[in-house]
Amino acid sequence: MFRSLICALVVGVASGSAQADVARTSDGRPDLSGNYNVATLTPLQRPQMFGDSLYLTKEQADGIASQEKRAQSLGSQQSSPERDAPPDGGDGSPGAAGNVGGYNSFWIDRGEDAFAIDGKFRTSIIFDPANGQRPAPTEAAAKAFQAQRRLFRPNKGDAWWLAEDETGPYDDPELRPLAERCLLGFGSTAGPPMLPVLYNNLKRIVQTPDHVVILNEMNHDARVVRIDGEAADGRLRQWLGDSVGRWEGDTLVVHTRNFRDQTSLGGGTRDLEVIERFTAQEDGSLIYNFTVNDPNTWTAPWSGEYLWPATQDVVYEYACHEGNYALGNIMRGARILEADVQGQTGR
Repeated sequence: MFRSLICALVVGVASGSAQADVARTSDGRPDLSGNYNVATLTPLQRPQMFGDSLYLTKEQADGIASQEKRAQSLGSQQSSPERDAPPDGGDGSPGAAGNVGGYNSFWIDRGEDAFAIDGKFRTSIIFDPANGQRPAPTEAAAKAFQAQRRLFRPNKGDAWWLAEDETGPYDDPELRPLAERCLLGFGSTAGPPMLPVLYNNLKRIVQTPDHVVILNEMNHDARVVRIDGEAADGRLRQWLGDSVGRWEGDTLVVHTRNFRDQTSLGGGTRDLEVIERFTAQEDGSLIYNFTVNDPNTWTAPWSGEYLWPATQDVVYEYACHEGNYALGNIMRGARILEADVQGQTGR
């Protein structure tokens, strides 16, 4: 089943083969322990303008970094305290502010540049398929995506769902996304696969001969990888799956399965399986490589890799549940909008 996956992995990590001069533990394994900042401006999927090209020129990479620096500078300008409140339903602007004034540039930390491996800048994290895009969804997954999109529409300040015959997105708090409920970080930051997001991109690895623990700054999700263990009984399902690792030379290979019906990876199902490879580099960084296989969602496996630079920054505790009024207020706001409609219609 995984022969094709392993072939893809070998192609992807040829540059991350065994290193002689990496830090090692007392048992001779590469020492992966430490903190890493995985923020990068390189997108998961390749912009179509680059076609099948895996690499950026140095000039293109510099341009991406300069553009982000300018955007952050503009977004960090002081706002007038005399400005008016946003209009009902928001001002129509896209992005993390959510149309009504949410996160601004102060909170965003998605990196300063594109990542490079062996001195070559990448156009995307995904390298297989060759176009840098996730494979086409299965027919069932396409229908599920379409149904999900129906529940997520721009906020226009009205209870549009009352005109629908089906369940509305605010009828039950358990219908809200996992990240909104503080169960998992958004964007598959905890993974697997572990992907960079808008902010809180630090990872901390603690390694022993029997276990490797990966602490994610986002939502303080912690993955515990058992070394040379057995996969858990398939009846035991976990949000982050069940991860078992083994050493292949100087590369830690982690196989994760037994997910719950919903996963950190958007579109993933209980049959999701992920193979990850962690390869230490002489400068203290890691090359992180992964292959995703979920036959319920994608018509083929897909693979990616990117650099995890070492950092002296520390992982701070992330508080989401504590003092989180958002979910309750989301539900209360929906009831107010529904009351407005019902008052107008006499229902």
